[in-house]
Amino acid sequence: MTLSRFYPIGTPGQAWGADEKAQWRSGQPKQRSYADEVVTKVQALGADFEVVPYGELDYAPDQYTLFALRSRDWNPALPGVLVTGGVHGYETSGVEGALQFLAQRAKDYAGKANVLVAPCVNPWGFERINRWNALAIDPNRSFVANSPAAESAALMALVEPFRDGMVLHIDLHETTDSDETEFRPALAARDGKPFEPGGIPDGFYLVDDTENPQPAFQQAVNAEVEKVTHIAPADEKGEIIGSPVVAPGVIEYPLKRLGLCASITGAKFTTTTEVYPDSPRATPQQCNDAQVAAVCAAIDYALAHR
Repeated sequence: MTLSRFYPIGTPGQAWGADEKAQWRSGQPKQRSYADEVVTKVQALGADFEVVPYGELDYAPDQYTLFALRSRDWNPALPGVLVTGGVHGYETSGVEGALQFLAQRAKDYAGKANVLVAPCVNPWGFERINRWNALAIDPNRSFVANSPAAESAALMALVEPFRDGMVLHIDLHETTDSDETEFRPALAARDGKPFEPGGIPDGFYLVDDTENPQPAFQQAVNAEVEKVTHIAPADEKGEIIGSPVVAPGVIEYPLKRLGLCASITGAKFTTTTEVYPDSPRATPQQCNDAQVAAVCAAIDYALAHR
């Protein structure tokens, strides 16, 4: 079913041009501070991890430095693990979960793995609690050659020297009620397409790679997350967000073809987490804890089965 109502920017059936994108951007006020909520925490972690500036974003009048943190005892003989958060800036637990993992658990893997964490890939979107960057581009469809998104290009450049040593990449996301009320309608309007309403799954789920499925790995991650929060059930069609459920709380996407973040390493084990912070059965802290549980379970499995 499609809806006749339309997003308040643009003309139905016509993709946005520069004027519509400028109108959209002007309606995106800052709602929180990347400097206060991310950068200060990154710098505080500098005693235990190497802080790596890996890019600059210039969205005048705003400028942002992109930061990653990596193991101080980086050893090329050890397997590498990559954790990313905040590719979609509005997905709060992706950012906070990555930072919480660094603060609480990452040191557990010293001498076992090289850990690289990019906690907030899209700081402009983080400040505005939005999915896209300032150019109305979705970074999580832009991990491609000659990327149109500076955020995606910078992350790929950061990771490139370490790709061959990576055994795991876990990308931390959320699915929220605002997906249905704001972000999917905006996407349809931007692209000149009708909005087709869908459902929001209540609970945690994972996105595996259609081209490299690792079902035992995904289920091992969900088993640990289930100790923290509930796993999303399939809908009446046996699907989650329009994709068939291949195991409880697991769907599959063709990561590389879609230009998704979890495709950038070519690691044996990859997954994208999705928590539901709007659930009456979950608190913000539970969502952060679920992200940390997923990261640790993913690393433990990858190290045991590489």
